Amino acid sequence: MARPVSNPPNPWASEHVELLGEPPDAELQVYEEQARSILSENDSPDLPFRWSLNPYRGCFHGCSYCYARPGHQYLGWGAGTDFERRIVAKTNAAERLRAQFERRSWRGERIAFSGVTDCYQPLEASYGLTRACLEVCRDYRNPIVLITKGALVRRDIDLLAQIAERADAVVYLSIPFAEDEIAGALEPWASPVSKRFEALEALSAAGVTTGVSLAPLVPGLNESDIPAILERAREVFRERLEEALPGRARKVFSALADMRGGQRGGFGQRMVGQGSRWKVVEDLFRVHCRRLGLGDREVQQREVNSFQRPGDLFPG
Repeated sequence: MARPVSNPPNPWASEHVELLGEPPDAELQVYEEQARSILSENDSPDLPFRWSLNPYRGCFHGCSYCYARPGHQYLGWGAGTDFERRIVAKTNAAERLRAQFERRSWRGERIAFSGVTDCYQPLEASYGLTRACLEVCRDYRNPIVLITKGALVRRDIDLLAQIAERADAVVYLSIPFAEDEIAGALEPWASPVSKRFEALEALSAAGVTTGVSLAPLVPGLNESDIPAILERAREVFRERLEEALPGRARKVFSALADMRGGQRGGFGQRMVGQGSRWKVVEDLFRVHCRRLGLGDREVQQREVNSFQRPGDLFPG
């Protein structure tokens, strides 16, 4: 049962305020709960993951198109402004995750952060629930995939790099709009697009596998943003490659330019739609991927035996 918090921690008073921007003039109610479990399981063929972890209920980013809004109705709240103004923090998230990992039945499958909330919304700056869960994943060498609109993810680059080294970590930045003005209208309290690209670059530089999610594609609104977003994403990769391997960068880009085909997949890469318009959008995406030397690929899953319990890692 969620209980209201009369004086919740203020994320804009933390040392990470530069990643959050200016506090919006909007009322916020915070509730805390002790979750009975923290992992959600799905068997949907439309989702590329089995397990997801949601440290919060609701999301302060306020994206107008968010599919998760109806879930707030199960709490007796509304799917409108309640979704972004009544946020529940699962304060025992890391404890529940550790208990799950200690079960002999757990096979070390990849965990997706998060299915129905953004794990790097502003409250994370003060609660630190996502970071605490990532620390557990690091300790147990459990692979993760993460999608966010929050530039706050940069705070945890050190931790994500450790997970990438010990198991596997993939971070997707959700960037469906190329310009801050349009994004601000539909994603009013999410990080600016420019800050998300900066986070993408910083994560890539730290050795974390990264990607960009263009969802949702809204007919008549952001199909034309596809080329610009892909170009900016390519520049992140190009700059990192030229910095790390200047002698081989030209050869790599020459090889990428020759790549064709491949299977679509990975977190956030599927486009769902019917009719000629969606075919045009999909063709536009493919054409510009080819033009920019970006090849489709599946995220490579690490072997289950990468998962270990802390006692196995550090005997005694």
